[in-house]
Amino acid sequence: MSNIILLVACLLSGMAIGRMKRFPPDAHLSFNAFILHISLPGRILLQIHHLHLRPDVLYSIGMPWMLFVTGCGFFWSLGHAMRFSTATTGGLMLVGGLANTSFVGLPMIEAFYGRSGIATGILIDQLGTYLVLSTLGIIVAVLCSHGSARATMVLRRIVSFPPLIALVLSLAVMQFDYPVWLTDVLRSLGGTLAPLALVSVGLQLRLDKFRGNVSALATGLTFKLLIGPALVTVLYVWWLHARGQAIQITLFESAMGPQIGGAIVAIQHDLNPTLITLMVGIGITLSFVTLPAWWYLLQPI
Repeated sequence: MSNIILLVACLLSGMAIGRMKRFPPDAHLSFNAFILHISLPGRILLQIHHLHLRPDVLYSIGMPWMLFVTGCGFFWSLGHAMRFSTATTGGLMLVGGLANTSFVGLPMIEAFYGRSGIATGILIDQLGTYLVLSTLGIIVAVLCSHGSARATMVLRRIVSFPPLIALVLSLAVMQFDYPVWLTDVLRSLGGTLAPLALVSVGLQLRLDKFRGNVSALATGLTFKLLIGPALVTVLYVWWLHARGQAIQITLFESAMGPQIGGAIVAIQHDLNPTLITLMVGIGITLSFVTLPAWWYLLQPI
């Protein structure tokens, strides 16, 4: 519960600071740069080091990939039909196709399934969500912001993406023990991620900017909170015949609100920042209502 309160407090603080104009207008750019280059790599280096990989977690790790690919197809098709701009469609792919499997996901797993379920949530977050963001997400961001891009440019963006570098490095040193001081440093750096990310979103969130974004916002939130998780559930339960608590947690994670990391990447690539901040702020808030319903529906699995 304290983690949820922290998220709400940071989001409201960012909104208040933005209205009082105490920070420079582009302060969120510095926040986002710090998150991508310092906070997120620190969190990845710490959490990946404690993971225990097992063959039976492939369903859990695969969920974010399926959700993102499904979301890209959904938003591309509907965006074309509804005549969304390329930037809007790309932004929806990044925030509507990636679930908030860490900041919101882990506290909600603990609340509904107990601490024993957190290990599954971390696997989904680190080897699923953030790996998708570091690869497919960067491809979408570059293509939608530039219209077209050479393969070398896309590859350069991927291999130079700090979270991906941290992920590869952390996998390479998994067999080695971190010194106590390094663990403490990484924990402190990773701990800045959620507060800074929510303050950054709050700084940019303007609830008076609904005009011109209503249809895209409704489309994005409907997919992220309802359609996307439903499609993944049908795939896992009726096609793959997957069962058990780990599968329940995996599907529960798919129903989380929009992912903040995807939002930051979208904003950095100028993919309709106004829509993106509305998606994150409103989507996370609404997820507190929709998640209990998903938990109830997933109980028989």
